Amino acid sequence: MIEKEHFHILNYVKKEEYSASMDGMRYMLKKKETGDGAKLEVIIWPEPYCYAKTEEEKKQRMEFEFSQDGVEMAADWLNEQYVGQKPLWDLSKKMKI
Repeated sequence: MIEKEHFHILNYVKKEEYSASMDGMRYMLKKKETGDGAKLEVIIWPEPYCYAKTEEEKKQRMEFEFSQDGVEMAADWLNEQYVGQKPLWDLSKKMKI
């Protein structure tokens, strides 16, 4: 699980995409420019493949405000998705490349 009090990635995401994994669930946070200003886009997908090699239909996306509050909301969403879809993440860990 992501601990919000230690999840300080906003300055990193201002310049680069941030990707990591959590026990079968891969995720990426990135800055997305929109007509309404910058948003924080969060994408999750099952292992074993990287973002570029995973089919689009297997990816799930959510947007948050581009701020530290948005990062904290993103961490909550990531934790909710991890718990709520645990069977998918467990199954994906068993797949071989």
